[in-house]
Amino acid sequence: MSTPARGFTLLELMVVVAIIAILAAILVPNYLHARAQSQTAACETNLRHIATALEEYATDHAGQYPAANGAVDPALFGGAGNPYMTVTPVDPAGGTYRYHIPGDGVCQAVDAYKIIDGDQHDTSTLSLLPDFNGATTGIRYCQSSGIHAALIGQ
Repeated sequence: MSTPARGFTLLELMVVVAIIAILAAILVPNYLHARAQSQTAACETNLRHIATALEEYATDHAGQYPAANGAVDPALFGGAGNPYMTVTPVDPAGGTYRYHIPGDGVCQAVDAYKIIDGDQHDTSTLSLLPDFNGATTGIRYCQSSGIHAALIGQ
């Protein structure tokens, strides 16, 4: 007496594949958004650390902040071996952090400095930051007002 062959039918396999596709369609966008939110949170932390380094620098230099605009790196604080910043911070969303001082067209006189990220964030992750206006891709740290979302170039 022969036993019937065991296995799944084509219909059963198609149902399983359809269920997996539905789950993937639900989970992948949520994963991507969570990743973008973590990049924004890491960027905010980096900006706060840079601002702390700038405040420590000013405390040690009679209230004067670094005088040159440009990339945020150890050279901004006097080069390698300075006590304020030993490695160049990286924006997790892409791009580099930039330091601006009044008179450069980006930083207004009300701030001693402004730090700008790489302008590559997912705008849906910036909605909880002050000054969000729907047209931003970046995060700013202003010495007078702290962290906020802003138009590119502001």
